[in-house]
Amino acid sequence: MRTTTSYATSVRHALTESVGLAGRTAIEVGSGRTGPGAAGDAVLRIDGLCARYGKAGDFVLKNIDLEVGADDFVAIIGPSGAGKSTLIRCINRLVEPVAGEILLKGTNLTALSQRQLRRHRRRMGMIFQEFNLVERMSVMDNVLSGRLGYVGVARSLFKLFPRADIEAALDILEKVGLGEFVDKRADQLSGGQRQRVGIARALIQDPEILLVDEPTSSLDPKIARDVMTLIRDMSRDLGVPVLCNIHDLQLALEFADRVVGVQGGEKMFEGRASELDRRALHSIYAGEVL
Repeated sequence: MRTTTSYATSVRHALTESVGLAGRTAIEVGSGRTGPGAAGDAVLRIDGLCARYGKAGDFVLKNIDLEVGADDFVAIIGPSGAGKSTLIRCINRLVEPVAGEILLKGTNLTALSQRQLRRHRRRMGMIFQEFNLVERMSVMDNVLSGRLGYVGVARSLFKLFPRADIEAALDILEKVGLGEFVDKRADQLSGGQRQRVGIARALIQDPEILLVDEPTSSLDPKIARDVMTLIRDMSRDLGVPVLCNIHDLQLALEFADRVVGVQGGEKMFEGRASELDRRALHSIYAGEVL
């Protein structure tokens, strides 16, 4: 995990880099959408999303609106505890929202039964912070687990995957640089290699959107940048939009087309990465590390 010092340094560096943008006006909540909504081409649309932990707990998300277009790479930024991971996990209902709508190409995910949800989750590829691999399984088997939503648990237990799935897994592993690691166990891989397996597993779902939750927090800076480059390049090649919760502000500004800033469960900024100025950063981080 990154230290508090390196986190503070990341934010201060981003503030320094934004000096040239200081004259611009931050796009704050209430100033209107900046994404694909006006053109009506949103792959994902979130309206009025609220979430809390426990029936009497504090709200961790408060009336969040967000859109992700077909060509977007959107980064969610903010301090620890701001609600970034909760927002990602509400989309595929690993966390159940208490209010609002989440529309994936017109399908209201919040209205689905659990049985319907299982079918629709395969439309969303998830890349996890801690990789979520089965340690004793091979790289190939971990990647093929991304096809569970299509082949079912019973067939997967006996490794009865269609030939097309196996060929697709081999192809994706080559593309993520793990073609020679097909039979290696997951617990024999480095952190960067594990995350590449996680990326391959998400992509083999043939998803309509990639949901990425802190993909670099356990990695050193060079490997983190390599992983972000891979996610960006693969998503572009396959035409899959990305919504990425990321703690590293410098990486967010480098790789994202648009940025959403969250503080205390509320959206404080939404706009292009180039529009994230000093005032917006202060609003998002609320003096926490500045």
